[in-house]
Amino acid sequence: MTGSGAELRRTLGTGDAVVIGLGSMIGAGIFAALGPAARAAGSGLLLGLAVAAVVAYCNATSSARLAALYPASGGTYVYGRERLGPFWGYLAGWSFVVGKTASCAAMALTVGAYVWPGQAHAVAVASVVALTAVNYGGIQKSAWLTRAIVAVVLAVLASVVVVCLGSGASEAGRLDTGVSGGVSGVLQAAGLLFFAFAGYARIATLGEEVRDPARTIPRAIPLALGITLVVYAVVAVAVLSVLGAAALGRAHAPLTEAVRAAGVPGLVPVVRVGAAVAALGSLLALILGVSRTTLAMARDRHLPGALSAVHPRFQVPHRAELAVGAVVAVLAATVDVRGAIGFSSFGVLAYYAVANASAWTLGSAPAARVVPVVGLLGCVVLAFALPGVSVVVGAGVLAVGVVAYGVRKWWAGRSAAASP
Repeated sequence: MTGSGAELRRTLGTGDAVVIGLGSMIGAGIFAALGPAARAAGSGLLLGLAVAAVVAYCNATSSARLAALYPASGGTYVYGRERLGPFWGYLAGWSFVVGKTASCAAMALTVGAYVWPGQAHAVAVASVVALTAVNYGGIQKSAWLTRAIVAVVLAVLASVVVVCLGSGASEAGRLDTGVSGGVSGVLQAAGLLFFAFAGYARIATLGEEVRDPARTIPRAIPLALGITLVVYAVVAVAVLSVLGAAALGRAHAPLTEAVRAAGVPGLVPVVRVGAAVAALGSLLALILGVSRTTLAMARDRHLPGALSAVHPRFQVPHRAELAVGAVVAVLAATVDVRGAIGFSSFGVLAYYAVANASAWTLGSAPAARVVPVVGLLGCVVLAFALPGVSVVVGAGVLAVGVVAYGVRKWWAGRSAAASP
């Protein structure tokens, strides 16, 4: 029998957790985010990447400390609830579920655009259905598929780096570290690039399925983040050395443009396949993470209680996964949500702001509070440095969540007062 109080099975080791984090971070973002970030920052692209990495490191450190104490599904939803109170946990969960559901649809449409541009929506829906089925079959299957995806994507990125840096078109002079886009441009680029770093949350949201979480999670999160930063930095340097900041900012598919400029057009189809596989990896991990946060919120009745069920055989939150898959499939079939990446970044930064505030409560020593303070301030600054539309829409959606929480609280109090 399926019960809402059933626990998930702990099957993931450190290697599996790192791979899931890599599958989330080294995804479609590196194939798509460099262009918009270069448009915003100009020659300050690498500086923007460094700022995003610092904020991501602070967030990862705070998340790792919290995950070791609270190894349950839900990530910052659980941490905020336990350290700051139910409202802040709810706000974090709301930010994550809404923002990442939009990201799921964006990744699905990215798959469709690369695989079959003329039928992008149909391919996107098929991708969502297929990966939801994989997740339904159990977390270990998801970890093995993610491992294969990460291997393919890293091989493609390595090829791009070797081709670009080894070509005659590569010039060190293009690696200008000025700030032609201004400070605001650098911060906006950092906010956009942060979207590509945010996958380490997936490790924390899987806390209930990791073996020895107090030891595994604090190791896996910074390790996955460190590997990702090195990969992103090397790829950014290679592409910049060939295209320069201006041309990179104009490129719709930066990595394919880079290999063309490097004089190896035969590698373009390989890069396209790599981009599609990367988007699939991101989509797989996103559905995984959103469904676990949905599970945690449903357990606390912030979402329908039926979504807290755990499958008796596969030991996964099957109803939450099916619900998330259905919503994403509808969005992927009807809406072009790539413009929602900025909104998703706003939601993710709000999520990590709560994580850092929660970590701040863990110790009174000044040294222990430096990282969460820097992380919290960084999240707020990057969130409001995003494009204006993203800020307005993101703040509006968070406000809707706050109103929903207030109405639910009011109704529960009214019902309690009316009962004999």
